[in-house]
Amino acid sequence: MASSLLILLDDIATVLDDVAVMSKVAAKKTAGVLGDDLALNAQQVSGLRAERELPVVWSVAKGSFVNKLILVPLALLISVVAPWLINPLLMIGGLFLCYEGVEKVLHSLQHRKATNEQEAEEELHTIETDLVTYEKEKIKGAVRTDFILSAEIVVISLGTVATATFMSKLTVLSIIAIVMTIGVYGFVGLIVKIDDIGLYLTQQSSNAKQKVGHFLLAFAPKLMKTLTVVGTIAMFLVGGGIINHAVPLIHHFTEDTVDHLELIPNFGSIVGALTPTLINLMIGVTAGLAVILVLTVFKKIWPNSKQA
Repeated sequence: MASSLLILLDDIATVLDDVAVMSKVAAKKTAGVLGDDLALNAQQVSGLRAERELPVVWSVAKGSFVNKLILVPLALLISVVAPWLINPLLMIGGLFLCYEGVEKVLHSLQHRKATNEQEAEEELHTIETDLVTYEKEKIKGAVRTDFILSAEIVVISLGTVATATFMSKLTVLSIIAIVMTIGVYGFVGLIVKIDDIGLYLTQQSSNAKQKVGHFLLAFAPKLMKTLTVVGTIAMFLVGGGIINHAVPLIHHFTEDTVDHLELIPNFGSIVGALTPTLINLMIGVTAGLAVILVLTVFKKIWPNSKQA
C-alpha cells in the first residue's frame, strides 16, 4: 500500500513537472500576443470617467474569463474531432481584427475633434448623458477583441502540448488562461489608474514623491494616446499574423523574403527580424480594407439586408 502511494506521488510529481515545463514554453510562445492583448485592452477601456475605470476593467476581465472558459474546452474538442477547423476559425477572427482596425482608423479620420472648450464640453456631455450605453459598448468591444486574442493564445498553447496527455493539455491551457488573464487585466488596471496614483503622490509632503506624481500626471495622457495608436497597430499585426500563418503561400513568401534579406551585409539580421512584422502589418491593413470593400459592395447590392 505504501509503495503504491509512493509510486502514485512520483507519477503526480512527474506530471506536475512536465506541466510546469510545458506551461513555461507556452507562456514564452504567447508572450508576443500577450503584449498586443495588453495594448489593445488598455486602449479599449480608455476614455472613461476615473471612478468607472476599474469597474469597467473588472467587467472586461470577467468577460475574458468567460471567453477562456468557452475556448479551452472548445479548442480541446476541435483538436480531437476536427483539427482542420482551427485555421479557418482563426482566419475569421484575424479578418475581424483587421476589419476593426480599419474601422477605428476611418472613425478617427472622420470624427471631427473639438476645436475649443465649448465643443469639448458638449462632446463630453453627449457621452455622459448616455454613460451606461457608452460603457456597455466599451466593454462589449473589449470582450469581443479579447475573444479573438484569447483564441490565438489558446491555439498557440495547444500547439506546444500537442503530443501530451489530455490531462496535461487541459492543465497547461487552464494555467495559461488564468495567469495571462490576471496578468493582462491587472496591468491594464494599473495603467488606467496611473493618473490617480500621480495625483495622490502630488499631495504627499515629500518633494521626491511630488516630483514623481507630477511626472505621472504628465505621462498618463501621453501613454494613453500612445496605447490608442499601438492598440490599433496591434489589431493589424495580430490579424495579419494569423492570416500569414494560416495561408501557406503567404507564409512561405514571408520566410523566403526573410532568408534573402538576411544575406544583406551588416544590416541583414536587423532587416530580416523586422520584415515579418512589416509584412504582417501590410497583410492586416490590406485584409481590413478588403473586408470593408466587400461589406460596402454587399450593402449596395442588398441595401435592406441590415434591416432584414
